Amino acid sequence: MSREVYLDYQSAKPVDPRVVEAMLPYFTERFGNPASLHTVGDRATAALEESRAGVAAFIGAQPDEVIFTSGATESNNLAMIGFANRAKREGAHVIISEVEHISLHNIGKFLEKSGFRVTKVPPDQFGRIDPDKIRSRVTDDTVLVSVGWASNEIGTIQPIPRIAEMLHGTGVALHVDAVAAEGLLPIDMSAVPVDLLSLSSNDIYGPPGVGALYVRKGVRLAAVTIGGGQENGLRSGTENLPGIVGMAAAAGISADELSQESARLAKMRDRLIAAVLSTIPDSHLNGHPTERLPNNAHFRFDGIEGESLLLSMKDKGIAVSTGSACSSKTLEPSHTLISCGLLHQEAHGSLEFTFGRFSEDADVDRVMEVLPDIVARLRRMSPLYETR
Repeated sequence: MSREVYLDYQSAKPVDPRVVEAMLPYFTERFGNPASLHTVGDRATAALEESRAGVAAFIGAQPDEVIFTSGATESNNLAMIGFANRAKREGAHVIISEVEHISLHNIGKFLEKSGFRVTKVPPDQFGRIDPDKIRSRVTDDTVLVSVGWASNEIGTIQPIPRIAEMLHGTGVALHVDAVAAEGLLPIDMSAVPVDLLSLSSNDIYGPPGVGALYVRKGVRLAAVTIGGGQENGLRSGTENLPGIVGMAAAAGISADELSQESARLAKMRDRLIAAVLSTIPDSHLNGHPTERLPNNAHFRFDGIEGESLLLSMKDKGIAVSTGSACSSKTLEPSHTLISCGLLHQEAHGSLEFTFGRFSEDADVDRVMEVLPDIVARLRRMSPLYETR
């Protein structure tokens, strides 16, 4: 029996053993509450602030610009809703891209119910957002733009530096969901004038249930969670100290290994893309051919359903995805692929492979051992596929 092959790193990553080792003392002898005024609390506060500095360094920020949260979804809520509510007197118009993560789309729906007008910017056929399309939609009433650094689904990287420079100094804030890109691409807030940046711990091999929001100095937010006033009053609730220590440890490891690891992943990605497109007829690469995450290979196969592909791969011990795990329980086609101009039946025939820290070259070999036969078998049963 072949070993299990895991190629769904975009939906979940294992916690790096080095991170677990850093966290363990904070479950037992270093368990203090940073809000406590005694010596145990002082040690907890020191660990919290050291971790804050570590996460800040990971993105080229200052420690007091980092707010810890329970994950990227909470960070997105605090950034979008917190900023919009604070800025409502200046304007009530928000712009997001059509290829954002489902959490951003749902926040947009919430803002619309709260009296804001939300405009969505369409991508090109590769899922890339043209900064000029954003510029043309900015009005005197616009207060906030949100664009993800990269697509968690098709892997396309957005021109965030160009978008940030375009908006800088206009009075319109820029929020970036960096979850798909962190640990894979260099992110430096000292060089790119982003105002708000969402991060996730698990996406850099830290513990799940922890995240952070970068808030550039001078940017004001209204609190979304009300309570004891932790995290500068922006995120009340006792800090998850073991998780935060783990996130900082993961950030340090990712920073040290980013260049080498991204190059390693890109080689596996490129080998899989070349093998699939040259071996399997009527297969296509989704997303940008070059401006894409180093670990992402996203395909569509004419005439068959992605769910059938996924289940057939599962039977062979290979874990892959049909798209975003956060929206995979619906039967609707990917909103990202539809926004790129694909027909519903084309979008339904897609499969996503994402490599990670513990992937091996043998994983590509295993995929190519089984995928061509799976595609051929499903096409023989499909009334939608005509042999060319």
